[in-house]
Amino acid sequence: MTLKIDKKIVGYTVVTEEPPTAFSTPETTQPLAPIHQLGEPLSRPEKLVGNTYKIKTPVTDHALYITINDIVMNSGTPQEHRRPFEIFINSKNMEHFQWIVALTRVMSAVFRKGGDITFLVEELHSVFDPKGGYFKKGGKYIPSLVAEIGEVLKEHLMEIGMLGRPEPDPQQKVFLEEKRQEFIERHASNQPQETGFPEGASLCTKCSTQAVIKMDGCLTCLNCGDSKCS
Repeated sequence: MTLKIDKKIVGYTVVTEEPPTAFSTPETTQPLAPIHQLGEPLSRPEKLVGNTYKIKTPVTDHALYITINDIVMNSGTPQEHRRPFEIFINSKNMEHFQWIVALTRVMSAVFRKGGDITFLVEELHSVFDPKGGYFKKGGKYIPSLVAEIGEVLKEHLMEIGMLGRPEPDPQQKVFLEEKRQEFIERHASNQPQETGFPEGASLCTKCSTQAVIKMDGCLTCLNCGDSKCS
């Protein structure tokens, strides 16, 4: 349809389809997707409870002192529990100072964020030193100093109840002890090492302990009970 304009044009406006704005009415806009907010980091109270662990490794000249402080959640209620809030590592050896400070700050930030923090244990355990790891007392293989820090965190989480202790049941313990004595008697030349396991035992891929022997024709770990035949 054609319109004839008889009057003088003094102005004009261009009409376009504008995208909906935050001030558009609900009738003219599509519903927005729900916004998911992450939890706010916990604020530090005046007083915290915690433990300090001393570790001495073959890769450091001086001992490391690892302090993990906990915050008490839901105090005075049936849901009261402790969870890590911050971690500090101190040592006379300044060789690893920079990366240790960075690691503890990142870990403390993860602690304060809340949620499940047990994944840190596996992440730290998966760090391997290119120079090689070492065996600690008890025959457990530690692939790096970072993994040692993961061991301390794991022990602390088990102590406050955030992780369970994977121990064999009483019957399995008795069975493994009987088989250990039987193996030692059968191989009189293979006396127990300082770790308590027979000399020549190989490394267990499950618990990282040098306690795997060939028992009843099957490789079996005398520490955790893991067997290739089970």
